[in-house]
Amino acid sequence: MARIVMKFGGTSMAGTERIRRVAKIVRKQQAGRDGARNEVAVVVSAMAGETDRLVNFCREANPMYDTAEYDVVVASGEQVTSGLLALTLQSLGAKARSWLGWQLPIVTTGKHASARIDEIDAPGLGEAMAEGVIAVIPGFQGVDESGRITTLGRGGSDTSAVAVAAAVKADRCDIYTDVDGVYTTDPRIVSRARKLKAVTYEEMLELASVGAKVLQTRSVGLAMREGVRVQVLSSFVGDDAIPADEIPGTLIVSEAEMNDLVERGEMERQHVTGIAHDKNEAKIILTRVPDRPGSVANIFEPLAAASINVDMIIQNVGRDKGETDVTFTVPQADLPRAQALLEDRRDEIGFNRIITDSHIAKISVVGVGMKSHAGVAGTMFRALSERGINIQAISTSEIKISVMIDEDETELAVRVLHTAYGLDAPVDD
Repeated sequence: MARIVMKFGGTSMAGTERIRRVAKIVRKQQAGRDGARNEVAVVVSAMAGETDRLVNFCREANPMYDTAEYDVVVASGEQVTSGLLALTLQSLGAKARSWLGWQLPIVTTGKHASARIDEIDAPGLGEAMAEGVIAVIPGFQGVDESGRITTLGRGGSDTSAVAVAAAVKADRCDIYTDVDGVYTTDPRIVSRARKLKAVTYEEMLELASVGAKVLQTRSVGLAMREGVRVQVLSSFVGDDAIPADEIPGTLIVSEAEMNDLVERGEMERQHVTGIAHDKNEAKIILTRVPDRPGSVANIFEPLAAASINVDMIIQNVGRDKGETDVTFTVPQADLPRAQALLEDRRDEIGFNRIITDSHIAKISVVGVGMKSHAGVAGTMFRALSERGINIQAISTSEIKISVMIDEDETELAVRVLHTAYGLDAPVDD
């Protein structure tokens, strides 16, 4: 017997037929195998498109809406799906009930619309699971210290699921999505991309942060801190599908567990785990910035104060007149705000011109093997050079190398690097 938290996203919950499919998957997981009944809790998202619809209602009611009331409205999407799934499970003969964020409670801190989970009072939930009740919990929501409903921001249901799994000391948290695992890259770009049996928390965190959209970054960070084993699976399986314990999804685990899998021969260790891409960045160049202490701070401190995240940064070699050019990237959606903010501070910063380009992409290679193997960067630069792909900027971490290139060359760069690092799946005979 195992204790398992299952999470289903918006596409999985989009309508009564899909909810019934989810209910059958949940029932099968609770039944377990060889008569070993599992204890199960389920975290659900709102139906696909429902949160956007509710957000638009808030904007129409009041463009300067109060975020506390906004949370009341948008949290209702998950409340509907949790109730519907509980009702559907009951129709299949299961003992099931919904537990809303304020009923557990899931206590949050921080601002409305972007709250963070502080703690979950789980004894009652654990007792119900032990008695065979399937607990259905709306993701994305909680309650603050004053008793008001809060929401966790977009992608918050993944975080809810991991937090519930940590609170009830689950053996595993299964995240069901519209893909059947984590791949070496986007299969829509590289047909020979391979599904990974397992990746480390660090690798998944980096992949999520540089464009891989399988899991939300905050949920991976929480799983790493709490030691929650996460499995990525597809909810789009037939009624006769095997239980999740036997489905070859992708496990997100600690580096120690990954090493155990390698030592047992269950998977091979590679220097590079995956290739990610992100077309949602924009480049900003400030020309003739004074080359003196404090100049760079004058650029980036106002951006940070405005909650604009800066990624790649390059400061060119200084000019003869004590000037330099500074290049950096920001999220594409934040480009107009960043440009306006910098223009307002032109005199304080002392730059000459702002040059922007939203027609760029970030390509990243990720792998814990980089920690102990040299040559990964050289392989990347050489492979792109041989195909005539120009690198505009570079950033690195211990297990990641990212480059900025022209957006039109994104797919070519991904395919070239996937082959260069030996990630292509073998061709069947």
